[in-house]
Amino acid sequence: MSNVALDIKDLKKKYGSLFALKGISFQVYRGELFSLLGPNGAGKTTTLRIISGLTAPSSGNIYIFGKSLFTEEIWAKNKIGLVPQQINLDLELTVEENLFIHGLLFKMSLKEIKKRITELLEMADLLDRKKSKVKELSGGLRRRLLIIRALMHSPEILLLDEPTVGLDPHIRRKIWSFIKTIQASGTTIILTTHYMEEAEALSDRVAFINKGEIIAIDTPSNFVKKLGNFAIDIYSNNGIVTHFFKNKEEAEEALLKFSQKYPYVSLRKVNLEDVFIKLTGERV
Repeated sequence: MSNVALDIKDLKKKYGSLFALKGISFQVYRGELFSLLGPNGAGKTTTLRIISGLTAPSSGNIYIFGKSLFTEEIWAKNKIGLVPQQINLDLELTVEENLFIHGLLFKMSLKEIKKRITELLEMADLLDRKKSKVKELSGGLRRRLLIIRALMHSPEILLLDEPTVGLDPHIRRKIWSFIKTIQASGTTIILTTHYMEEAEALSDRVAFINKGEIIAIDTPSNFVKKLGNFAIDIYSNNGIVTHFFKNKEEAEEALLKFSQKYPYVSLRKVNLEDVFIKLTGERV
């Protein structure tokens, strides 16, 4: 059995004269959490929409566990769960009713639906909100419900499109923990985000995407190590200049020298945004 859950080959998407995707290719392994990281408009959501079957590509192919998405569409859609960026729950229905309808859409039996609803509500710590209308839930609870709705039909691949956008930092971290719990159950996860710390905290591997192209793919730790573990930012009227260093002693020595010359400098650890800027010259 192949270890590849998702295989994207030369995927292109064109809107008029504009290429949203310019021929991207990558693989995602079984049980992996793989992040597409890049600024708004980079092509992240377009990629997920094509994988989920909501948008047709201009060219290229997608293989789900070795089978083409475009020739085995119904089979493939049952393998995939999509959590969209926009919360599209029915606000007037209860938590339970939203999950029940999703189960019916995927032709699950009533017995399966009831069993699965209980399992997922327990997993998301929402069992006590089972009869609550969605409009009564906080933003964080709605996000959790959105995620478990996508898990109702037990997909093997979960697509998360900016799952923590607009949430407070402490709620975002709760969602992070929930996502890692889902991955631990064996689910393969593809995450899109423009939050660098989110990708760094959650991902097994990261693909930087910019202007419809994949720039580089590696683990977060490998990306950082290649650039240097420590960074010194020098602030001036012309902007910020950053210098990178492999070890802390070397960085601290440079910090003393820079501090004598410039009014404001700071020492910190290298992050994925540094890597993205180095690769593209742009900030996320």
